Amino acid sequence: MSYLIDGLQYANWSEKIFRQMRAGGVDAVHVTITYHETFRETVLVIEQWNRWFEQFPDLIFQGRTADDVCRARETGRTAIFFGSQNPSCIEDDIGLVEVLHTLGLRFMQLTYNNQSLLASGCYEDEDTGLTRMGRQVVAEMNRVGLVVDMSHSGERSTFEAIAQSTRPVTISHANPASWHKARRNKSDDLLRALGQSGGFLGLSVYPHHLKDGGDCTLQSWCDMAALAVDLMGPQNVGIGTDLCQDQPDSIVEWMRVGRWTKAIDYGEGSAANAGFPSMPNWFRDNRDLAGIRAGLRAAGLDEATTDGIMGDNWHAFFARSFGRQDAPTTKQDAAE
Repeated sequence: MSYLIDGLQYANWSEKIFRQMRAGGVDAVHVTITYHETFRETVLVIEQWNRWFEQFPDLIFQGRTADDVCRARETGRTAIFFGSQNPSCIEDDIGLVEVLHTLGLRFMQLTYNNQSLLASGCYEDEDTGLTRMGRQVVAEMNRVGLVVDMSHSGERSTFEAIAQSTRPVTISHANPASWHKARRNKSDDLLRALGQSGGFLGLSVYPHHLKDGGDCTLQSWCDMAALAVDLMGPQNVGIGTDLCQDQPDSIVEWMRVGRWTKAIDYGEGSAANAGFPSMPNWFRDNRDLAGIRAGLRAAGLDEATTDGIMGDNWHAFFARSFGRQDAPTTKQDAAE
């Protein structure tokens, strides 16, 4: 049986959720540990995770390498891989890239919707691409083994990140815009380029990214997965649900507003529906993840492709991505 891996969750973590992961047989999850937090605030979150690892060693442990996914399967636990949805955690200090990787960070988005010191977000009116610092940070992320995540970035910035990076980048939680038009979903041209570069797409179950929102059917979602495979290739697609289980609606404000505005930013929602949207009835929590397999087969995907989407592809991507790469520093160097 394939590995079962979710490429993005931001839950209100608890023993209940950790036990649901085990009940669902989930081998690994990439968890968001920081949005707009500073470096020191991010360290405090890591401290909290360390306490959970101490409290529930029979359920979860910190993942650092692809081999930890194998260890999770063998020991009946879930490997937790840390990620950041914004570069705020490195502040304006490129040296913190390596420090955070040492502490266990394995993914970092270059933007969260807005312009950052590194790139432009998907909600900016003008996407100016990677900044000077952005190009340097991408090179440093490549060197230490911190995955470049462009889930909330603008199209030009994402194309430039693909071109700049010597290692495949990811869009850990989004869907094809040709299936459902949303600012966070990605164009077919971009997804083709991502796939051709060896990059990776984690398919989202977050209702604002879905055709028909919370009423999206499993069959519709799995037909979309088949479209993504056609665009990117069967080895380059997985699942990144963007599950925000048990979070209070007040957390939406922190995600969208952070410290950058005094106004309320409704982002992908609306003033009438400013909280978390209702999830589809076929995916409420980690116990439902394995059930996606049947829908993928019903959508016409063969067993090997289905195994890849359910987790084997993420596992292979982890193996390629998390180790150090001290040279080359540019794609031109790599070609020489």
